[in-house]
Amino acid sequence: MSKLTMEKLVSLCKNRGFVFPGSEIYGGFANTWDFGPVGVELKNNVKKAWWKRFVQEDPNTYGVDAAILMNPKVWEASGHVASFGDPKMDCKKCKQRFRADTLVENHSKGSVSAEAMTNEQLEEYIQSNHITCPHCGGFDWTAIRKFNPMFTTSRGTLEEGADTVYLRPETCQGEYVNFLNVQRTARAKIPFAIAQIGKSFRNEITPGNFLFRTIEFEQMELQMFCKESESMEIYNDYKARALKFVEDLGLKSENLRYHDHDKLAHYAKAACDIQYNFPIGWQELNGIHHRGTWDLSRHQEFSGKSMLYLDPFTNEKFLPNVIEYSIGADRLTLALLCAAYEEEALENDTRIVMHLHPAIAPYKVAILPLQKNLSQKAKEVYASLAKDFMCDYDEAGSIGKRYRRQDEIGTPFCVTIDFDTLEDETITIRDRDTMKQERLKINELNNYISQKIKF
Repeated sequence: MSKLTMEKLVSLCKNRGFVFPGSEIYGGFANTWDFGPVGVELKNNVKKAWWKRFVQEDPNTYGVDAAILMNPKVWEASGHVASFGDPKMDCKKCKQRFRADTLVENHSKGSVSAEAMTNEQLEEYIQSNHITCPHCGGFDWTAIRKFNPMFTTSRGTLEEGADTVYLRPETCQGEYVNFLNVQRTARAKIPFAIAQIGKSFRNEITPGNFLFRTIEFEQMELQMFCKESESMEIYNDYKARALKFVEDLGLKSENLRYHDHDKLAHYAKAACDIQYNFPIGWQELNGIHHRGTWDLSRHQEFSGKSMLYLDPFTNEKFLPNVIEYSIGADRLTLALLCAAYEEEALENDTRIVMHLHPAIAPYKVAILPLQKNLSQKAKEVYASLAKDFMCDYDEAGSIGKRYRRQDEIGTPFCVTIDFDTLEDETITIRDRDTMKQERLKINELNNYISQKIKF
């Protein structure tokens, strides 16, 4: 069948209630997206699966939900105020601004590592490969300049006396500043991790490719605090765990690869991305970073508060090393949508089916009365199952069309209520992937679905 394109996926997502353009009735707002009734369930399930794997099932990981607005000194300590920035170029013809590294990555479909290139090398690549403006097609660029993508706002009752504050460009600082609080209240012993899921904001000049790069995004991440002697073992462990997690959710191994960073931050000891082969090429899905003691040492310096950990066994005080694992909820959702999409050729038809893992499927089961005069019984079954699962109910159109609608939103099971149901309390349950049907007792449904959707 035809190859999946981002345009095709965007169309499906809009038509089936996964994702809508932000502020659409006002003509939209560049690269903002609203998750619809189906999409919000999918994304919430992705976040639940991550939390279950890395927090619920890990006795040494503790969750937080830190504030988006933080003391401005946090961003001074982290280096974002002084040195956070992206390489930007302007098209002289249409005056649009773009990230130079993104231009290179998009042109090469991820085969060129732009992160390792200097500004001069980026400019040379763009010139020698004749990369034109994505907006107007022009080929007249300014030199690269640095642009800080942090959003600023103000706090105060009077504008002239207001203090500048920032919308956080990353969530990890909330874990660092709460290191002592979590360690004390949880009585945590190293190694332990602090995890959270939350929004971040970056004033990206060239966001794009649907959910891949947006100005507002949600991160799922954790910081593991550990001794230096065990830090590389933990780093490699998280590389393996991060890869297994996305494979278990449904991303195929042939579309995943490790990418060790060619250029490390001055404080980093190791850094690796897991890349996914999106329709736009190989791109970063998540990152694992060995950050050393940089973050805690900076907050100790700027706050004046000791961030030292007291080892209860040796009475030694030291700054822990940090291993960071971060993955975007929106970007992972996009990858899962890409992986799930299939146009399947049938004997007399083609069906679009989203092969989403049942654990993250927006609806686990759809209740479909064969005819509308069976709706009373169908609604009884719906009410019973909805206590435990997210369910859909549909009585409009032929049963075949209703199956197709559920296939397109990834519902793993459809339950049909027919006239035999009224006689013997049995239903027909249809499997999304195989389209096979079997007969079950209504009182067997809950356990049947529970077993099938485990993660």
